[in-house]
Amino acid sequence: MRELAVDLGERSYPIFIGSGVLTAHELLLPHLEQPRAVLVTNETVAPLYLERVTTMLERHAVRVDSVVLPDGEQYKNWQTLEKIYDTLVDTRAERTTPLIALGGGVIGDMTGFAAATWQRGAPFVQMPTTLLAQVDSSVGGKTAINHPRGKNMIGAFHQPRAVLIDTDTLATLPLRELRAGLAEVIKYGLIRDAAFFEWLEGHMEALLALEPGAVAFAIERSCRNKAEVVAADETERGERALLNLGHTFGHAIETGTGYVGWLHGEAVAVGMLMAAEVSLRLGWLDENELARIEGLLIRAGLPVQGPGLPVDEMLHWMAGDKKVSGGRLRLVLLQGIGRAVVTAEVPPSVLRAAIEARS
Repeated sequence: MRELAVDLGERSYPIFIGSGVLTAHELLLPHLEQPRAVLVTNETVAPLYLERVTTMLERHAVRVDSVVLPDGEQYKNWQTLEKIYDTLVDTRAERTTPLIALGGGVIGDMTGFAAATWQRGAPFVQMPTTLLAQVDSSVGGKTAINHPRGKNMIGAFHQPRAVLIDTDTLATLPLRELRAGLAEVIKYGLIRDAAFFEWLEGHMEALLALEPGAVAFAIERSCRNKAEVVAADETERGERALLNLGHTFGHAIETGTGYVGWLHGEAVAVGMLMAAEVSLRLGWLDENELARIEGLLIRAGLPVQGPGLPVDEMLHWMAGDKKVSGGRLRLVLLQGIGRAVVTAEVPPSVLRAAIEARS
């Protein structure tokens, strides 16, 4: 098993990575403030892992109440969130009653937001079961739900007490979901870890084949990169914004398609290429680097062209993005593989051309 820490002083927490972590009571129990928990999962994950985790907890005298939500980004909204609140009310959950998020990024984001707002802040634990959640959304304390006109527009920063990553859960993950998670893995190489990008170029097939050593290394390296950035800039006042590479474009794709048809990682993959196209046109990235980025995404089985949304529609959704500041759109761009920057100085004609190239 591998263990990392997100260093946030008295709010620091561990990340456990390995086989069998999901039922390792010795890792979970120390992070539960009372011998009860509310476990949140979805209709896809529940048949696979709910009973396993519940049985483990009950064997150690922890009372478990659970809520099973519908599966999909389109359900990441107030109406679904209220099902969590209803369970908390019905079971008389207290401010110290821990919530456990068992599932992918949507479950983690909604459970975290419910915890952040339940009685002004309850503890929660992340147990991510998708690659995307394991390498990105479960770490760092960003919690949110979507608005019909913008992704993750309603949320809070609320750190988990622990993150338990069981690599065995990837064996039941659909291939499309695995590929989507690889987009976030590749992102870390692009924004701050050129050596990791090169490693990915040499090990993509091993990751797709779920070779245990390669998978554990990629998850640990991704989480380490995320943890270092979060420790330096928890609430995204500076460096943490670099983690949004491809996300302003990607969120516009997700919003513009009504949160159906495109997985988050797929949209981010195209978004990273749109950012790379902007960088190329600014002279910050060369043709060979763009080809390497596109080639790795293709080998991961990710899309390299968008859904065909009109440029004006993309710009409309991007104008409402959370990264807009002072009325100016701030984009994460690349000055080479492994070096990202944030800028608001992109000529409109360059931005339009880059979007059109990948729409």
